Amino acid sequence: MAPNVDDYNREITYLRVSVIDRCNLRCIYCQPVKNLKLLHHADILTYEEILRVVEAATQMGISKVRVTGGEPLIRRNLLNFLFRLCRMPGLNEVSITTNGVLLKQKAKAIFDAGVRRLNVSLDTLNPLKYAKITGRPCFEDVWGGLEAAEAIGFSPIKLNVVAMRGVNDNEFRRFAELSVRKPYHVRFIEYMPVGLDSQWKPEKYISSDEIKCKLESFGALHKIPRSPCDGPAERYRFESARGEIGFISALSHHFCPSCNRLRLLSDGKLRPCLFSDEEVDIKTALRSGCSQEDIKALFHEAISRKPERHHAEMLQKGAELLHPMSAIGG
Repeated sequence: MAPNVDDYNREITYLRVSVIDRCNLRCIYCQPVKNLKLLHHADILTYEEILRVVEAATQMGISKVRVTGGEPLIRRNLLNFLFRLCRMPGLNEVSITTNGVLLKQKAKAIFDAGVRRLNVSLDTLNPLKYAKITGRPCFEDVWGGLEAAEAIGFSPIKLNVVAMRGVNDNEFRRFAELSVRKPYHVRFIEYMPVGLDSQWKPEKYISSDEIKCKLESFGALHKIPRSPCDGPAERYRFESARGEIGFISALSHHFCPSCNRLRLLSDGKLRPCLFSDEEVDIKTALRSGCSQEDIKALFHEAISRKPERHHAEMLQKGAELLHPMSAIGG
């Protein structure tokens, strides 16, 4: 069996890399209401350490890396890291997920570093509601960042919309219209119970099937055939649309049989599954003078510990993870 194939015959080719646990927003579903514990600077992997891990990962079959946070754009010297990452042999794709607050001022430098694919978290098109969801009045900053990224040439630009009943479910049609007139890939993400101190409640949950039904009143959704490089989203497009609509159904139609990813957290833990607190410690090995072969062995261990499926059973409060989404990297 190939070193990047797990016990359930899934080929692991995708690594999400969280470079920081801090964020300049306080989104209601991401960071805990209380008991927010941040890492000390010395406890976060250095860029050199991350690059060592990614180099070993590419030799294990990883070909795609997504840089996440927290909010990655607030970490100092990120652009030099992105430049080096984009030129690493064996990587076919480097992308970044951001909340977009700092995107307008940094978009060109990110593009020049080599990143072309962009995910922006945006749960509402209403500035007042945005401030309520995120705790910050930064909607215009994000929108300006999107327009700058579009003008510079990022493609695709994906908008991550966490669907929440009673919060933004009355805006789904506006997002649908946005995908028609803009080349944005709007992706509706089911609200997930992550973090013991989160504000997740069963009554806020909306399934992808229900969202799809709401959108069909706007127009017919035409399914886009999957390609080998696709992530977990089911992809659709409205007639004559410039962009797309996607559905990420982690709870109602979990995509575990095709999951191809691991997550490297900013504290140096390698996580086989988003919905499990089981982790493999890479930082201790890095700081004890390990070899690249040692790192590859830890990668192999994480792949071998990847569960067949997650156990965040739908709408069960007890399924919540200890760590908030901001500490996991999404």
